[in-house]
Amino acid sequence: MTTPGGWDFGDAGEVQPTLAQLAFDQAPDIVLFAAFAALAMTSFLRKSIPLKYATLVASVLYMGFYKSELISVVNVFGLLGGNLPIFSHSMAWYAFAIFTAVTTVLWGRLYCGRICAYGAFTQLMDAVLPRWLRIDISPAIERRAGYIKYAILVGAIGAFFATGKIAFYRYIEPFWMFTFKASTVLWIGLGVLLLATVFVRNLYCRFLCPLGAFLGLVASVTTVFRIKRWSECSSCRLCEKTCEWGAIRKRVIIKAECVRCDDCEILYDNKARCPHWLLIARQARLKARRWVAQAVSGAP
Repeated sequence: MTTPGGWDFGDAGEVQPTLAQLAFDQAPDIVLFAAFAALAMTSFLRKSIPLKYATLVASVLYMGFYKSELISVVNVFGLLGGNLPIFSHSMAWYAFAIFTAVTTVLWGRLYCGRICAYGAFTQLMDAVLPRWLRIDISPAIERRAGYIKYAILVGAIGAFFATGKIAFYRYIEPFWMFTFKASTVLWIGLGVLLLATVFVRNLYCRFLCPLGAFLGLVASVTTVFRIKRWSECSSCRLCEKTCEWGAIRKRVIIKAECVRCDDCEILYDNKARCPHWLLIARQARLKARRWVAQAVSGAP
C-alpha cells in the first residue's frame, strides 16, 4: 500500500501465518530429527554397537551433509548474549538444541559421542583405519592437551564480546566442511586436521573443540545418570586402557571428557572380560567345589 505522500508500507492487509501453520510447515524437519534422535537414544540405551554405527552414519549423512546443522560455539555466543533464533521459524533447531541440552544434563557429552556430524565422521574414520597407524598419547600429555579446548572457548567468547563478530568461528570449528563452502586456507587447515586425526584418534573432539569444552563444563556439574562402577574398579585399569577418549584417569571417569561412547559400559557387562564378573564366576566355582567336597565326605 502506497500513501499519498509516497511512503510504501507493503500490504497492510497481509495475514501473518499462525504458530500452528508455521509448525505444520516445519513438521517434516521436526519429524526427521525426532526419528534420528530416537535412533540415537535407542542405540545408546541398548548399548548396541551395530545401532551405534548406524547412528554415526546417519549423523554424517543427515545432520552433516543433508541439514548441515550442528550445535556450534556460535550458539554459545547466542546463549550468553541472549540472541537465539526466533522460535516460530526455527522449531526443528530448538528441538535439536533442547535435545542436546537435556541429554548433556542427564548423561553428559552424549551429543559429542553420537550426534555431532563431525565427531561421527572421525569415529567412522577410526573404525576403518588400521590400528597400527594410531599413536598412543601418554596420560600426562593427554591431560595437559585437554585444557587447550577450554583456552579456545575462553578466547572465542572473549573475542565475541570484544568485537561483536562471529565470522572467526570457521577457523576454530571445522563443521563448515559439510557445506563445501570455504576458502583455500580453510580447506588446507581441514586437510591437516584430518591427516593428524589419522594418527591421533578423535583429535579435534578431545583437544580442540570449544563446543565440547562448553558441554564438558555443563556435564561436569550435572550428569544425572552416571556410568555405573563396580567395587573392583578401584583397582582394575582395564576400562582405563580401553577408553579411546582418555576420559578415565587413575580409574576415575572424568565427566567433562566422557562422551558416553559405550565402550566401558559394554565392558562392565561383559562376563567374559570384566574382573567383577570373573570374580563372581570364580567364587561360584569354589562354592560348588566345596559343596561337592562336603557331599562326598558326608556320603555313607
